This record gives sequence, C-alpha cells and structure tokens, in this order.
Amino acid sequence: MQKRKMWKLFFAIYILVVIKVIIFKYPYQELAKIAASWRRGVIFEGLGTANFTPFKTIKMYIDYAYKLNSVENLAGNVLVFVPFGVLFPLVARDGECFFVMLLNAFVFVLGIEVFQLFSAFGAFDVDDLLLNCFGAALGFGIYRLLRFYMAGRKGGT
Repeated sequence: MQKRKMWKLFFAIYILVVIKVIIFKYPYQELAKIAASWRRGVIFEGLGTANFTPFKTIKMYIDYAYKLNSVENLAGNVLVFVPFGVLFPLVARDGECFFVMLLNAFVFVLGIEVFQLFSAFGAFDVDDLLLNCFGAALGFGIYRLLRFYMAGRKGGT
C-alpha cells in the first residue's frame, strides 16, 4: 500500500474515533433518548447552556482545579487534536502550510461544536474550539520537528 494512502486511511480512522469520543460518547440507549427528545426547545436549550465567552471555561477549570477534573479536561481537549496536526500534513496536498492545517482543524472542530449546540449531544464551548486548535498547532509543531530530525538523519548517513 502506498504511504500516502496508508496515512489517509489512518487519518480517516482518527477522524471517526474523534467523532465517536466527542459526539457519540454515550451508550446507544442514551443517544437514542437524546435523539427522541429533539424538539425546537432542545435547540434553544443548547443556546442557553452554550459558552460563547473565550477563556471562561478555562478560567473556571483553573480557579476550581482542586474540585474539578480540570487537568483531564484541559489536557484532553488539547491532546485529542495533536494527531490532527501531525497527520494532516501527511494527507493533504497543502497540509504542510500551517495556516491551511489550522483552518482545517478549526472548521472540523467548529462543525463538532455547532453539532453539539443544536443536537444536545454535548455542549457548545468556545474554549473547546481554542484548546482543540491549540492541540492541532502543537501536533503540527511535532510534525515539523520529526521532519527536521528525519531530514538530518538522511543527510548524516
């Protein structure tokens, strides 16, 4: 199998796992109950519980770190998107451009957050958007470091 095709398959599996972990994290029966409750009121309820204020949730996690599972939530939101930043340059023609990768990560995360906003399969939080995109940027940095290291090894042998 061609390397690029293998990376594309791996990236597709990663995307599906992210969707499963973030959106469809509950057991099937609970998801069915949520879907059965969809009415116009559910959509407005999502708007009422959404966080549109940048750093509000992050600040809350820091302020109440002794009570909440803050480290897990903050680190989890970052770490889940590190693979995006590493894999995207391997699968997309323009993926080597940081801004192209970041824009694609932003659109993907925004799609997840908007789906959560209107579906009741989670809650919209602008801080998730920031943390997830930071994770993708961190992953891109790791990708660049690995490329630099590999190029040095090829040139030195």
